[in-house]
Amino acid sequence: MFKGIYTPMITIFDETGGIDKASNGKLIEKLIEDGVDGIVLMGSIGEFFTLSLEEKKEFLKFAIKVIDKRTKIMVGTGSNDVQEVIELNQYVYELGADAVLVICPYFFSLGDHSLYEYYQKIAIESSLPILLYNFPERTSINMSVELVSRLAKEFDNIVGIKDSTVAFGNTRKYIEAVKKVKDDFCVFSGFDECLLPNLLSGGAGIIGGLSNFAAELFTSAYKAYQDGNLAKLIVFQEKINELMAIYDLSNPFILAIKEAVSKTLGHQFNTSLRSSDIKLIDSQKLILDELIRDYK
Repeated sequence: MFKGIYTPMITIFDETGGIDKASNGKLIEKLIEDGVDGIVLMGSIGEFFTLSLEEKKEFLKFAIKVIDKRTKIMVGTGSNDVQEVIELNQYVYELGADAVLVICPYFFSLGDHSLYEYYQKIAIESSLPILLYNFPERTSINMSVELVSRLAKEFDNIVGIKDSTVAFGNTRKYIEAVKKVKDDFCVFSGFDECLLPNLLSGGAGIIGGLSNFAAELFTSAYKAYQDGNLAKLIVFQEKINELMAIYDLSNPFILAIKEAVSKTLGHQFNTSLRSSDIKLIDSQKLILDELIRDYK
């Protein structure tokens, strides 16, 4: 159902914290031009946590219209408020999105019973396919294989998961276990460097931040996989591994990704987080320049 290279798109804000529609539009066009299989709007890297529900709706209406069904659209609708998730799911369904990506509630570490109830309510009320989103580093919860398998088995519209865990073994367990109860269940890795092991283990692909500026590298790697050209895929994987250093350039890493997009898009824009004036310093920019030059 969903597979390949999906870009969790950054959200570009102007200096006052407003949505920079011109810059976001240019990035959308570049991602489509580079052949990504889908775009994820309002994910973690899209700073969904900084926008109100109404602001999300305004941005999503704009972005989905620009994409205009030229590639698949997933929307991050996660919130600790389950009713807000349900409302936003319905809103993007009416706009024409293809799926929603729902991160589990964060702050408190909930058990399987509470998480089941949360996703049960969402699944019952959602008209769109749902992908779960496991990101223990941000939520303090690593969703158990048993829970994910149960949700996949009991709800037809829970069709996949994005697993943002450093240890690929966690992702592999999802692939091996959940596909036994739903053979078309889509397991995406959330870290770019997991592309090769994900695909070779039977996963669906990558939802990774580096494709914001290096989409062509990832789409070429995925084509090599589809063509059965393992030697070529390994070469692309080595380039991806080298680019992973970008994640270590800044905290949060979104700053470095935004700067990389600005440098490669050929369009200058505000690269800070929303309502912040923090940007990469010159020494960080020099390292980023070198990484991008080597990639190119």
